[in-house]
Amino acid sequence: MILARSSPGFVFCILFIISYFTNKYVLSVLKFTYPTLFLGWQTCTGALLLLGTGKLGWVEINGFSRSAALLWLPGSVFFLGNIYAGSKALSILPIPFFFVLQNVSEMVFFIINRVTQRERSSWIKIFSQTLMLISAFIIMLHNPQFGPNGYIWASIHLFCIGSYRVFQKNSKSGLLSDIEQQLINYLVSIFLLASAAHPTGDLFGALEFPFLRSYKFHGGCFASAVFGFLLLLASVKLKSGQSLVQFAIWVLLAKVRCTFKIYKTVPVSLLSCSLTEKYTGLWTVHFHIQHRAQSLNSILHPYKPCWGSTINTF
Repeated sequence: MILARSSPGFVFCILFIISYFTNKYVLSVLKFTYPTLFLGWQTCTGALLLLGTGKLGWVEINGFSRSAALLWLPGSVFFLGNIYAGSKALSILPIPFFFVLQNVSEMVFFIINRVTQRERSSWIKIFSQTLMLISAFIIMLHNPQFGPNGYIWASIHLFCIGSYRVFQKNSKSGLLSDIEQQLINYLVSIFLLASAAHPTGDLFGALEFPFLRSYKFHGGCFASAVFGFLLLLASVKLKSGQSLVQFAIWVLLAKVRCTFKIYKTVPVSLLSCSLTEKYTGLWTVHFHIQHRAQSLNSILHPYKPCWGSTINTF
């Protein structure tokens, strides 16, 4: 029973880690820095797989009206900004740094939601978000070797994430399911990315890519698209069975597991990560785990893990 309840979360964590590793491999190891083509391939593959699985009845895609799709267009623009800026930032920054900066999107969501909806939050939540913001500033101030571009793209990325979440929460197109919203996101992204491929120079620049005919490049692109689609399905499955707080905990655990995996397999010197940023980021993660311990216990009930030993077993 416990394993059955937790298995969607464990599957999500595995797909999350594999998806980030494959994207990082294509972007940073192979250095395929043509986001309009790379993201166009991913979104096109995702749209085709969604339509195909919908035809087979594996996912539920109901017919939605044109007006509902038009109402969702701003969300699709935020989605495109999210994946485009995220791809540019991930190609420059190490994954642990990227995660710490990405967490600041919680602060963006909080500020936009506070301004637009006048919602109040507890002091514990405000304090934890402040810790995340401090961690991000420490990374940017003490690691200028990545240049301003990585941090600028990361800032755009986290702004789009926060804006997308606010729009999704307050959108009037509430009749659309998560799968239908993602399908619209894919279709709009395909059109805009295809339109931008030539003006950005990516279309002809990719012809000079040294690994264009390499099986490693083809395998990396194929894996990134397929695992990204599987991660989408796992996310929808996990959200449908648990609360948003519990889903956020699984995302947090996936990021922590991914970070520890990197530190175990890659020398810290190659990541250019000082002890200060490392432990500041982990302190923030540890605080969030402590803050949400009660919700996580409901996921893994009846086990009551000791948080220090749980982190060390990753």
